[in-house]
Amino acid sequence: MMNDHHQKVQASHLKRDAYLYVRQSTLRQVFENTESTKRQYGLRQRAVALGWPEERVIVIDTDLGQSGAATDREGFQRLVAEVGMGHAGIVLGLEVSRLARNSMDWHRLLEICALTSTLICDEDGVYDPAHFNDRLLLGLKGTMSEAELHVLRARLQGGILNKARRGELEMRPPVGLVYTSEGTLVLDPDQQVQHCLRWLFAAFARTGSACATVKAARDEKLAFPRRCAKGPHKGELLWGSLTHDQVLRVLHSPRYAGAFVYGRCHTIRTIDGRTRLRRMPRDEWVTLIPGNHAGYISWEEFELNQHRLHANAQAMGTDRRRGPPREGPALLQGMVLCGRCGQRMTVRYHDRHGQLCPDYICQRERIKHGQAVCQRVPGTGIDQAVAAVLIEAVNPVALEVSLVVQQELQSRFEEADRMRHAHVPPVSD
Repeated sequence: MMNDHHQKVQASHLKRDAYLYVRQSTLRQVFENTESTKRQYGLRQRAVALGWPEERVIVIDTDLGQSGAATDREGFQRLVAEVGMGHAGIVLGLEVSRLARNSMDWHRLLEICALTSTLICDEDGVYDPAHFNDRLLLGLKGTMSEAELHVLRARLQGGILNKARRGELEMRPPVGLVYTSEGTLVLDPDQQVQHCLRWLFAAFARTGSACATVKAARDEKLAFPRRCAKGPHKGELLWGSLTHDQVLRVLHSPRYAGAFVYGRCHTIRTIDGRTRLRRMPRDEWVTLIPGNHAGYISWEEFELNQHRLHANAQAMGTDRRRGPPREGPALLQGMVLCGRCGQRMTVRYHDRHGQLCPDYICQRERIKHGQAVCQRVPGTGIDQAVAAVLIEAVNPVALEVSLVVQQELQSRFEEADRMRHAHVPPVSD
C-alpha cells in the first residue's frame, strides 16, 4: 500500500508545494478536542514521508472554529485558489469532513484537482482525482460526510421539535418577559418595563397606527427598554427612544399574548450561497399554543392588532388600496386616481378663510424621478359633489331598493349552491 502511494506521487507533484488543511467545527472543539487538532497537524510528517521537504509543507489553519458546511471559509477559498493556479502538488486533510461538509464544495475541489493533476491525501491513503476509481471513492466519502452531518442535525433538531411541540422549549424571550428558576415564563418583575409595554399596547389601541404610537412616545418623552442580544453586555437592559421597528416587533409577537410559538421563520439559502430568514404564514408554523404563559394582552387583542396592521400595510406598495384613518376633512383621501397617469394621488391641505381645504396631488413621478407634479386638483368642489351624490344615494327609497336587490342576489347564490351540491347543472333564465 505504501508503495502504491509513492507510485502516485510523481516528480511533477514534488515540484509543487504540499498544502495541509486544518479545521475544527467550533471554537469549543478547538479548545477541548485538542487531540484531533494534533492529529491534523501531524499529517505534515505524512507529506515529508511522501517526499516533500518540511519547509514546503504549507499549513492552512485559518478556518479553525468554522463549520465545514459554511460557504465563507477563508482558508478553504485560499486552498481552492492555490490548487486552481497549479501551485499545489498534494492536498492533505485528516478526513473528507475536514475539507468540506457539502457535496458542492467537495466536488468543486475534486474537479479542480483533476484538472491540475493535484493529489489528495487523507488518513487512509493517497488519491488521484484524475483516476476514475479514486474519484469514485472520494465522491462516496464526500457523500457519506454530508450524510453524517445530516444525521447529526436531524438528531438535534428532533429533540428541539419535540420540546417545541409540547411548548417546553426555552427560547430567548422578548423584553418584558423573563424565565424563572423553575423555567416558567412570567412578566418582567421590573414595574417600569411592564408600564412601558402596557402603554405601547394601549397607545396602539387608541391610535391604530405604529407610526402614531412612535410619535406619541416621542411627545411624552418616553424611554423604551430593550435587551442587548450579544456582546459584553449581553442580557442587560438598555433604555432608548422608541422606534418604528420596535413597535412592529412587539405588536407582531404572539408571546406578549401568552402564546408559545415555534417555526415562524425558516432559514433558506439563496443562489449566491447566503442565508436569509423567510417568515412563514401562520398555518405553516410548527407550534402555536395560546395561553401557554402570562401575557400583556389577550389572544383576541392580539388578533385585532394583526388585523389593524394588515390593513395599514395595504397603504404601502404599488397600489395603496387602503390605510389607517388619517386626520383632515378630505372625503377621498387614498381613493383618488390621477386621470393622466393612473397613479394614486395624495392629499395636501391649505388654510382658506380659517378652514382647511384639501388639494389632491399626483406627485409619484416627482418623488421617484424628480419630475414636476403631474397635476394638482382643488378638492373642495370635488368633495361637495361627492357628498351630494352620497346623500342622494343613501335616502330611504334607495336603501330599500338596495336591500331588495341584495336579498335577491343572495337567494340566487344559495339556489346555485344547492344545485351544485345536488350535482344538477343550473338552468339559465
